[in-house]
Amino acid sequence: MAVGHSVDPARWQGAFEGLMGRIAGRFARVEPRRRAGRLVLGLLSDLPRKNCWTIAEWAGETAPDGIQHLLGRAKRDADQVRDDTRDYIVEHLHDEQAVLVVDETGDVKKGTHTVGVQRQYTGTAGSIENAQVAVYQVYAGRRGHAAVDRQLYVPRSWTSDPDRCRDAGLDQDTAFATKPELATRMITRFLDAGHHAPWVAGDEVYGGNPKLRAALEERTTGYVLAVACSAEVITKAGKFRADALVRKLPKRAWQKLSAGAGAKGHRIYDWAAIDLPAPAPGSRQLLVRRNRTTGELAYYRCYSPRPVPLTTLVRVAGSRWRVEETIPVRQGPGRTG
Repeated sequence: MAVGHSVDPARWQGAFEGLMGRIAGRFARVEPRRRAGRLVLGLLSDLPRKNCWTIAEWAGETAPDGIQHLLGRAKRDADQVRDDTRDYIVEHLHDEQAVLVVDETGDVKKGTHTVGVQRQYTGTAGSIENAQVAVYQVYAGRRGHAAVDRQLYVPRSWTSDPDRCRDAGLDQDTAFATKPELATRMITRFLDAGHHAPWVAGDEVYGGNPKLRAALEERTTGYVLAVACSAEVITKAGKFRADALVRKLPKRAWQKLSAGAGAKGHRIYDWAAIDLPAPAPGSRQLLVRRNRTTGELAYYRCYSPRPVPLTTLVRVAGSRWRVEETIPVRQGPGRTG
């Protein structure tokens, strides 16, 4: 369910009530629990702009103080709410071929006091802005998709300043973690909770990180992760840049396949897969996508415990777009994470 999109709350009433019943015990008092429900429904409403003021008015409150208190000071166990929500989503969207999609998004912020804020690139604005960034994990299956985890990205400018962390409510011993490291934590948390997802998808931030790829292979979890055209891959003939290797492909190597349905119909591309030597058990490929109109190329490093058909790799690669329908790209009413 995509926060920030226009949604008819009545359509989701059953799911909403089920989820709120699941997390009710995580709130110390009944009023914060009720207000949390109104906040969620407000975020799902068709309000053109969602912040504490507009949601409070939408919920019939005269001031935003109650929602601000809920977000900043009310007692609740956010991690247990996260786990309850994850379990509820997987229970209702269960798919043996589900894909975990990892990606980050940013909220443009003013000032310097919001946790993790600094000038950094955010896709929300498409430029370098003063923003707060979080990494999200989305569970994508045939029955639907929803965010199941999140980790706030805390830049080095924060972790190197213990006093600033303490003043903002963070542990002054908070250690810096890269976005791929945050993604690894979330994937590990998901799998360690006993849930199953045979695939992980992500963009170049994650595909270019060898530690993340190694961690997935250690768990025998397949992946289709985007990489830059300059990424080097090892073949039986030596080491090549991805774009140089693709120039050696014959025309018959390309297949016309759909990466899934989009807003304007199926996303049709040409696809090719190049088998790579396996230094350890498992199957590895360089997957290449070609735009049939512009010829633009995209590259993916792939791993699976056992060989899979090209159509499976394409399906997983296409699942990455599901994150754009799920991650809350908005100007938020409080802190992320």
